[in-house]
Amino acid sequence: MFARTDDKITTTQTAVIVSSYMLGTGVLTLPRTLTESVKTPDGWISIIVGGLIMMLAGICIVKLCQQFPGKTIYQFGKEIVGNWIGSCLIMIMIIYFVTTSALQIRVMTEVTMLYLLESAPQWAIIMSFMWIGLYLITGGIKPIARLFEIILPITVIVFIICLSLSSKLFDIDNLRPVLGEGVFPVIRGLKSTILAFTGYEIMFILTAIMQYPKKGVKAVIIGTAIPLVLYVFTLIIAVGAMSIDGVVRSTWPTLDLMRSFEITGLLFERFEFFLLVIWIMQIFATFTITYYAASMGLAQLFKKKIKPIIYGLLPIIFVVALLPKSMNEVFDFDNFIGNISIYLFGLLPVLLLLIAKIFKKGGVK
Repeated sequence: MFARTDDKITTTQTAVIVSSYMLGTGVLTLPRTLTESVKTPDGWISIIVGGLIMMLAGICIVKLCQQFPGKTIYQFGKEIVGNWIGSCLIMIMIIYFVTTSALQIRVMTEVTMLYLLESAPQWAIIMSFMWIGLYLITGGIKPIARLFEIILPITVIVFIICLSLSSKLFDIDNLRPVLGEGVFPVIRGLKSTILAFTGYEIMFILTAIMQYPKKGVKAVIIGTAIPLVLYVFTLIIAVGAMSIDGVVRSTWPTLDLMRSFEITGLLFERFEFFLLVIWIMQIFATFTITYYAASMGLAQLFKKKIKPIIYGLLPIIFVVALLPKSMNEVFDFDNFIGNISIYLFGLLPVLLLLIAKIFKKGGVK
């Protein structure tokens, strides 16, 4: 069916997948979107509050999945709300993962064209990344998990080094005053922050294939804490070095920050390209897990083998990735998907968990 019986992942691998999924394009875009919303230096507070909220949402999803051991949301959704409503909710989730994977591949292509392959055709870059992803996910969840385990530590180390080197441009006055306009700017920034933490929803699938599902909460906490810390430091360094106006004017503030300095005498005097390559790998990893999640959903919903579905989704994702005509439309697309995710994976799991508890659904009472 959708996976082999031995396709199990460790708690560490689960946490790494959650972290990488959350990071995706967030570190590249969050400083701009959040600063636009907050309009004060207090965005880092919004990140902390939003991260804790999303951590609770992820824990709620794990608790729900633990009611149905060994099953994904695609399998137990109908048990909670019935066949018709359950099938509709499952299809919405599948569409969400399809569009998210298409968005990731499009953003990866845009960044590649802007900084690395300016004259390459857009469709050619998209297809190249998609075929590599196709080869990876046909092997199941284990190769995907191993890829995440390789990419995330490298990403974190490189990013910390780059942020540390850019700290010489840092001006603490750009972060003052703290809460100068009260808490309302922080509240305004929660939406942008919450969108940056989308990714915990993958626990709807991963909990069922964990070696130790009881450690799902631990995986969510660790998996959310890593992006939270990175997001906070990224925003503080970006605003401190570029000021609020500079961050808002930049499409990719983090990359522009890396371009604003160089260190002579080192092997890499300019660091943005090194960071860029690493982050393309990070976005690619996010693309693979969402592609896999969508394929698994269709396989389990229609009780079919997963490999034909993986191949069948390829042209659909390709077409969806080409729909936005400009970078602004890509950002609008991202915002639209993010708004859906707030309701689909923020409010719905709470409702489903209450129904499961009240009506004693699932194998764990």
